[in-house]
Amino acid sequence: MDNPEWIFGCVVSDDGRYLVMTVSQGAEPRNKIYYADISQEKDGHVTGKLAMVKLIDDFSASWEYIANEGSCFTFRTNFESPNYRLVNIDINKPDRCFWRTVVAEHSVDVLQWAKAVHTDKLIICYLHDVKSLLSLHNLQDGKLVTTFPVDIGYILDLSGSRKDCEIFYHFTSFLTPGIIYHCDLTTPTISPVVFRQIEVKGFDASQYQVEQVFYDSKDGTRVPMFITSKKGIALDGSHPVLLYGYGGFNISLLPYFAVSRIIFMQHLGGIVAIPNIRGGGEYGDRWHQAGIFERRQNAYDDFQAAAEYLINNHYTSPRKLAIQGGSNGGLLVCVCANQRPELFQCVLAQVGVLDLLRFHKFSIGYAWCTDYGDPDKEPDFQWLRRISPLHNIVVPPGDVQYPAVLLLTADHDDRVVPLHSYKFLAQLQHTMAGQAKQTNPLMIRIETKAGHGLGKPTSKIIEEYSDMYAFLAATLGPLEWID
Repeated sequence: MDNPEWIFGCVVSDDGRYLVMTVSQGAEPRNKIYYADISQEKDGHVTGKLAMVKLIDDFSASWEYIANEGSCFTFRTNFESPNYRLVNIDINKPDRCFWRTVVAEHSVDVLQWAKAVHTDKLIICYLHDVKSLLSLHNLQDGKLVTTFPVDIGYILDLSGSRKDCEIFYHFTSFLTPGIIYHCDLTTPTISPVVFRQIEVKGFDASQYQVEQVFYDSKDGTRVPMFITSKKGIALDGSHPVLLYGYGGFNISLLPYFAVSRIIFMQHLGGIVAIPNIRGGGEYGDRWHQAGIFERRQNAYDDFQAAAEYLINNHYTSPRKLAIQGGSNGGLLVCVCANQRPELFQCVLAQVGVLDLLRFHKFSIGYAWCTDYGDPDKEPDFQWLRRISPLHNIVVPPGDVQYPAVLLLTADHDDRVVPLHSYKFLAQLQHTMAGQAKQTNPLMIRIETKAGHGLGKPTSKIIEEYSDMYAFLAATLGPLEWID
């Protein structure tokens, strides 16, 4: 195979006539588009090699098939539009001069996804300051028909098709386990009604509050952060805080419900803070690009500035502050522990990428070069060497000790292989050995017969979070369980 690192995906068009294939490489939101007319196949069955036609033949932008009317295809793209737009391309006239913008790029909001419904309509979901907005448009010209009433939160999924006159969509938020709304698109006024609502036994959302704050990072960039807590808390610096982050691969941390966070707030008296740092996709491609390659330090500065905001505004103190992240987020929290050990008391790093000089040598690691850079290239090696957690462990100065660390990995993780965690902990314990001031524990939890996390059974998830919160309770307090 000429390009073994290429990743392929296929979808059949609404009318069943075309197979649309995406070709991507790495984790960057960039792909090619090929298509084949499968209507000519005998009896509708593909029996041989398809004659694929190249429509977009470079990796300059992201292209996602939305719908088609005959030969006219609608795509969601970030081509010359970092916040994304909808573009029509007639495959019979594919030259760029014939492309037509159906829904223009918004100057601030990110066009997160679109879906064709009810014959000739489009549902579009925008992300506005990390909160979902939902609207109905004409498919032909993109004209706005109406907007949907949406609370502050996140539209997790939408079900509907062009042959249907109704849709269902799933809403969630930090305090809303999940509501499925039904909407009849034939009525003059859009009036979603609750179809199903999830209830969590023992949880009363009215006792909690969510606020979104904006703070300045090291270079003055304005960064949003959600803070969820019980109502009426005193800002006296006494509260345990769990600061969670990711900051990479164009992935947005959206306001979704997690029982584990409710447990931390309800039973351990904690506050949960989630900053939307650079490297993610919360503000489109520019936000992502601002946190990759040699600019990765921006993401770490954003996260450290979030910790400083929480301390300076008396939500917590360094002695009560824990940081958590998984995969790329595990990298984030370990980099920050190395760079600013005085800010944090506890670090929870789940399946983290901790060796930035050899990550590309194992399993799918080569795909991450689109965010991290390629260690085999001299310029990339130099900036990766400066931030790689494994290669930057030092004894903190003065009487500052390294934060308490719990690494979590799995013996069958074939995405971020466990050697990242093994090597980091070995080096960490070796470096801190003999330091009388180092009383914080440095530990690892190794799950057996498990992988990166996807598909992990509920029993293993409960066991993992039980151990994590026991570690938190011991190192942030000790914290007492609140019934």
